[in-house]
Amino acid sequence: MENELTYKEALAEIEQIVSNLEGDKLDIDQLSVSVKRVAELIKFCKSKLKETSEEVEKTLQTLEI
Repeated sequence: MENELTYKEALAEIEQIVSNLEGDKLDIDQLSVSVKRVAELIKFCKSKLKETSEEVEKTLQTLEI
C-alpha cells in the first residue's frame, strides 16, 4: 500500500490524524495505532523528500557541464 501512496496523500493523512488528536476525537484504543501510523507516514515522507532531493541534485549536476 505504501508504494501507491503519494507524498501529498501521506501529508494529508498525517494532518487528519493530528487534527483528531488535537480535537480529542480518538479514544485510548485508537491512540497507539494512530501514533504508529503517523510514524510510518513521517518515515515515508522523509524518504520521499530525500529521494526527490537526490534526483534534483543529479539532474542539476548534468546541466553543469
